[in-house]
Amino acid sequence: MGMRGVPDRDTVTGGHLESFTSWALLAAAALFVGILGFAEIGRRIGRARLAKDPDGLSKGTGAAEAAVFALLGLVLAFSFSGAASRFEARRLLVGEEANHIGTAWLRLDMLPVDAQPPIRKLFRDYLDVRLATYRDVRSSDIRAAHLQAGAALQARIWASTVAACKRPDAMAQAAILVPPALNNMIDITTTRMVATENHPPMVVFLLMAMLGVVTGLLMGYDTSTNRDRSALHTWVFATILALTFYVIIDLEFPRLGLIRIDSADRVLVDLRASMGD
Repeated sequence: MGMRGVPDRDTVTGGHLESFTSWALLAAAALFVGILGFAEIGRRIGRARLAKDPDGLSKGTGAAEAAVFALLGLVLAFSFSGAASRFEARRLLVGEEANHIGTAWLRLDMLPVDAQPPIRKLFRDYLDVRLATYRDVRSSDIRAAHLQAGAALQARIWASTVAACKRPDAMAQAAILVPPALNNMIDITTTRMVATENHPPMVVFLLMAMLGVVTGLLMGYDTSTNRDRSALHTWVFATILALTFYVIIDLEFPRLGLIRIDSADRVLVDLRASMGD
């Protein structure tokens, strides 16, 4: 059996969307400003070095700089790939939950005819609650109420279905096929909860930010030999890096940011419509 009544952090919308988006944009903007600022610091350090030693900047530092830039690229690549994979996995889990609920719904045909209507009504109520849990989160109290209602409905569906399977007028295979379908329907709620809590440690985001400003510092230092500032390259570098940083954060929280998986909920909506009233 899956865990019941566990808060799904993947279901925050409304005001939380605005606050999260503002926070993510602020983090990306801070990285952008940080890169520009450290690039300027690096340039001034280089210019000061040149003023003392007209022969040029330190030699033999190319390998160290290349290693830092390579590490930045590696961290960004793995972080982006992981975020995209987790985004896709969360989207697919919505469809998987719809499949499990749909399978359990169809297998109710194996139960006695008179036992099916009340259980089917419980299924409709359960799917309504699941949809409401994903969408209606105006407050933590409302979300908690939906989660408790879903857990209660799971228990009632299980008890009613198991009792119906034991009746002599149920199909011979009902006790073998129906409970596993219900178990899968309940277990997927745990799988989705675990998936929504699966994020890289905060230190990974801090590492990306740190590498970003360090590369800005090194870039400013290397370009200090130029009499004029290379503003275009610095701004493009800072913009692309900050944008990538923002997209990675947004992908990690697909119910909070601008890049969302709400369209995947359509399969649950269609399933509910097929169940009738």
